[in-house]
Amino acid sequence: MEFTTGGRLIVRITPEDQGKRVSVRHLATTGERGEKFTDTIGVLTSWEAGVLSITRRTGETVRIPEREMVAGKVVPAEPARRRGPAATFRELSLVSARSWQPVESAPLGDWTLRAVGGFTRRANSVLPLGDPGRPLADALSYVRQWYAARGLPTYVQTATGAEGTQEQLCVDLEQDGWIREVSAQLRIAALAPIGDVDADVSRVELSRTVGPAWLSRYQRTGTPGPHVLKVLESGPSTWFATVAGEGSSAEGAAPAAIGRCVIDGRWAGFMAVEVDPDQRRQGLATAVMAALARQALDEGASAAWLQVEADNEGAAALYDALGFATHHMYHHFRHPSG
Repeated sequence: MEFTTGGRLIVRITPEDQGKRVSVRHLATTGERGEKFTDTIGVLTSWEAGVLSITRRTGETVRIPEREMVAGKVVPAEPARRRGPAATFRELSLVSARSWQPVESAPLGDWTLRAVGGFTRRANSVLPLGDPGRPLADALSYVRQWYAARGLPTYVQTATGAEGTQEQLCVDLEQDGWIREVSAQLRIAALAPIGDVDADVSRVELSRTVGPAWLSRYQRTGTPGPHVLKVLESGPSTWFATVAGEGSSAEGAAPAAIGRCVIDGRWAGFMAVEVDPDQRRQGLATAVMAALARQALDEGASAAWLQVEADNEGAAALYDALGFATHHMYHHFRHPSG
């Protein structure tokens, strides 16, 4: 189907273009000054009953009635990166999964079900990297039963914004009533510039194990159980950075800053970079990143990745300065039954 509107603009997309990245100009508002138009760019995830569904990079789904379209075309796939190392979505998904390993996991076709007694969504969610080996409704029913048997809410981790991601699964989950609770960016960068940054790393101590002081600064757990320690210490080559508070010599006292890095081949993943609120903007987070990056470089890594929630402006500013760029977005969907 190809037609013109106003004798100039052309719609060159059809329902057969589902799964492709498209750009659609469509009616936005009608007011006293006449019609207003807007452009939507994303993956065409459905075209049914005269309505298009387009999933943007952020995971947001925009629904556009056919009658409101004035132009449309297929556009090239968005580059996976603007700077930093080349990487595929699947490679990064597997690397990030190995850096935060569950205590229990089970395969469902190409999906992986993960559980750690509820410690973080990432370790207690489905990682869907392909075909579950059965119809989607049956797969999701099995997933809900698996998590219910463990007394856990059911989460599915999806992704948008890069080639090979799961825009259609996001739409299917939304239409089935699943609730998107968290969206975050997975960012990548070259590793050497992080290690070369001008930062005082003399106060940063590195360790292979989690100590009581490190845990006292870590915000994602109260009294950690053995399962929490197993997750934190998992990964091919894992390091913990600690900056002791000045003037504090008490054993177990909360540090001024902490960080975690998992080295996996060419990749170094940075997590849990946290600073005492009273000691922020003193370069401690940069020093932690630099010290961990230098260790990763010594072990042969050359690329860096991290995850940051979309609304964490302070962390985003730090990572911008260190050269990180967003590769894709990931999202956690929870089934409404809990």
